[in-house]
Amino acid sequence: MKVFHRKISIPAYVIFIVLLLGILEIGYAMWGQQDMAQGTETVKAAEAEPLVNEVKKVVWWHSMSGENGRIVDKLVTNFNESHKDIKVEAVFQGSYFDSLTKLKASMGTKLGPTMVQVYDIGTRYMIDSKAITPIQTFVDRDKYDISQMDEAIINYYRVENKLYSMPFNTSNPILYYNKDLFKSAGLNPDKPPVLYADITQAATKLTKEGVTGAYFGTYSWYMEQFVANQGAEMVNQGNGRDGLATAWQLNGEEGVKALTWWKGLVDSQVAIHSAGKSDGSKKAFTEGKVAMIFDTTAALRDILNSVDGKFEVGTGFFPKSSEASNGGVVVSGASNWIMNSKSDAEQQAAWTFMKYLSEPEQQAFFHVNTGYFPITQKAYELPIVQENMKQFPQFKTAIDQHNAAKLNKATQGGVLGVYPEARKLTENAIGQALSGQLSPQEALDAAALDINAKIEAYNQTVD
Repeated sequence: MKVFHRKISIPAYVIFIVLLLGILEIGYAMWGQQDMAQGTETVKAAEAEPLVNEVKKVVWWHSMSGENGRIVDKLVTNFNESHKDIKVEAVFQGSYFDSLTKLKASMGTKLGPTMVQVYDIGTRYMIDSKAITPIQTFVDRDKYDISQMDEAIINYYRVENKLYSMPFNTSNPILYYNKDLFKSAGLNPDKPPVLYADITQAATKLTKEGVTGAYFGTYSWYMEQFVANQGAEMVNQGNGRDGLATAWQLNGEEGVKALTWWKGLVDSQVAIHSAGKSDGSKKAFTEGKVAMIFDTTAALRDILNSVDGKFEVGTGFFPKSSEASNGGVVVSGASNWIMNSKSDAEQQAAWTFMKYLSEPEQQAFFHVNTGYFPITQKAYELPIVQENMKQFPQFKTAIDQHNAAKLNKATQGGVLGVYPEARKLTENAIGQALSGQLSPQEALDAAALDINAKIEAYNQTVD
C-alpha cells in the first residue's frame, strides 16, 4: 500500500509573525521580572528610610483669649516660619477649667492634642493621669540647661524632684490703685499700702463722693495668696509635695485672720462685696468708681489700655498681715504638657516648640505685650524689656514681688488632685462670710470638711 505525503507550503510572512510574537513574549517576561525586582527594592528602601522632609504636626490646646490670644498666635506664626519641618496648630479651648475638662474627655481617644496648656492648679491631676510624658525626660535626653530659668517658677512645676511640665505664662496677684484718687484723699501716691491695717486706713479715706475705697473679687486665689504670704501651707504633706495631700488648711489661723480682715472692710462699707470674681472689680476700677483692686499682673496691659490716660495707675505688692515674716506670693499661671498618646516624633516636635517659647526673645515679647513676667532670666537683659520698664514701671512690681518671696514649701505652692473643686467650695465660703451668713471660721471650716471628703475620694482612685 502506498502512502502519499502531501507537501504543505507555509507562507514566509506567517513564519515571521510567529517568530516575532515569541521574541516579544520572552522580552515581556524578562522585563516584568526586572520591574518586579526593582519595585520590591523600592518598597524595601521606602520602608527602611523615613521621609526626610515629612512635616510633623503639633496640635496645641491653649486658653489665651483676647489680646493675649493674638500674641500667642504671633508666636506660633513666627515659629512655623522658622521651622519648616514642624507645623504648630494653636487651638483655643476656652477657660483653663473648660480646657482641662475637654482634655479629660479626650483621654483614651485620638482626638486630644499633642501638647496642652494647663493652669497651675491642674498639676497634680495631670501627673496622676499617667497620660503625659514628663518634661524631665526631654531635659535629660537633650541635657537641656534649666539653670537659665527662674528657680521659683521651675520649682512650682517640679514635684518629687522631677519637672513634669514646661512653664509658659507666669503671673501673681498685685494691688492696682488709682494714684489720682490717692492724691485727692491726701495719701502718698508713690507709697502703696502693704499691710492689712494700711489697706483699711487707705480704703476709709478713699471712700467718698461716689467712690469706694476697695473692691476685691470673691476669688479663692486671693485667699490662697493671703495664707502663703503669711508663710503657711495650703494643704498638708509639705503642701502636697512630700506625698498626696490629705487635708485642706485654709481654715487655719492665717486664713481666718485674712477673711476676718476682708469682712471688716465690707462691713465698714469701704469695700464692695459682689458675688463673682474680679471681672466686675476691674471694670469699676478703670471707670474710676473704686480706688483699689486686686488682679493678676497678666491684666496689666489690658488695664493700662482701658484706663487710657484718664488717671495714673499705680501698682503695689499683694497685702499681708503685720506678723508675716516668712512668706510671699505663689507662682501662678500655666505650663505646657506633652501627651504620651502621640508618636515619639510628634512629642519631640512639641518639645522643640516648647524650647522655642522659653527662649529669652520669645519670653520678652510675650512679657511686654501681656504682663506675664519672663520665665528666663536673660529676657530681662533685652532692650525691649528694659525700654518697656522705663515707659511702664508698673511692670516691675510683680517681678519685685516675685523675687521678694521666701523660697519655702508655702511659696512653692500646693498641689492637689481636686484643686479646681476646692476653689469653688472656698469661693462659696468667702461669699458666706462676707455676706454674714456664717462667721469666717464657720465658713472656712465647712468648706474644709467638704474639700477633705473630695480629697479622700480622689486619693482612693489614685491608689
